[in-house]
Amino acid sequence: MVGKKKNTGMVRLMSIFGSNGKLMAGCTMLLLLILAAIFAPFITTRSPYVLGSDLLLPPGEKYPLGTDGLGRDVYSMLIYGIRTSLLVGVVAALISAVLGVLFGAFSGYYGGRFDQVFTEINNIFLMLPAFFLVLIIVALFGSSLLNVMIVIGLTSWPSNARLMRAQAMSLRERTFVRSALAIGESRSRIVFRYIIPNGIFPVVANTTMGIGGAILTEAGLSFLGLGDPNVVSWGQMINQGRAYLSTGWWVSTFAGAATLIVVLIFYLIGDGINEILNPKPQKES
Repeated sequence: MVGKKKNTGMVRLMSIFGSNGKLMAGCTMLLLLILAAIFAPFITTRSPYVLGSDLLLPPGEKYPLGTDGLGRDVYSMLIYGIRTSLLVGVVAALISAVLGVLFGAFSGYYGGRFDQVFTEINNIFLMLPAFFLVLIIVALFGSSLLNVMIVIGLTSWPSNARLMRAQAMSLRERTFVRSALAIGESRSRIVFRYIIPNGIFPVVANTTMGIGGAILTEAGLSFLGLGDPNVVSWGQMINQGRAYLSTGWWVSTFAGAATLIVVLIFYLIGDGINEILNPKPQKES
């Protein structure tokens, strides 16, 4: 019986996955990106950090995507840049999701003075220009990859918190939540056992889209020279290629196209998840 239930669950999951074109396309492309990041040493011909004598060679047989002004292989840099983008996007989005879920769930469920204070703090963060706040913090505390991930996560949680707060305010009036409180369960236990598991779904969709936003923020920081200089980044490639746009257009162009594609992938996945969790009624013909 357990095996049949698992099989039924898998069939239903695959059916939902296959019925949404955006989600299927996004997940397929994401899988290809992950495989490229994992097997980067095997699908590239040279290290992206190795300087060569072939400066600004156009795409050709020896270098599929050409070389930059320092003789580095653009193709290798693009492949290794996938690791940086995915790491920054996922870690920053997870930090944002955890903070948003915790603050939003406790604020929405407890209400009262706690909710008022949280709402004011949330409004302050929403009013602040997030990117400029990130610029200031990174400039003050350093531009290591760890600092960049933490700062992006700490400045992008308000949207998740608002979603979770709205869910918590709705769920706290449900019968099963009131029953749990009536039989003596603590309020904090109710938050973790009933509020968060039942209200987290909109946050999942928003967090997936947030990965794309985090990748764009990191690329912007690297473009401005505030990224980690010790890792390969598409933003750095765009910045370094600006000086050669007339003679070496491929450096910035390919890096910019890669950034656009990855952000689009996560928006497709997030939009697909959102459509599954909040299906819109089809219009009658």
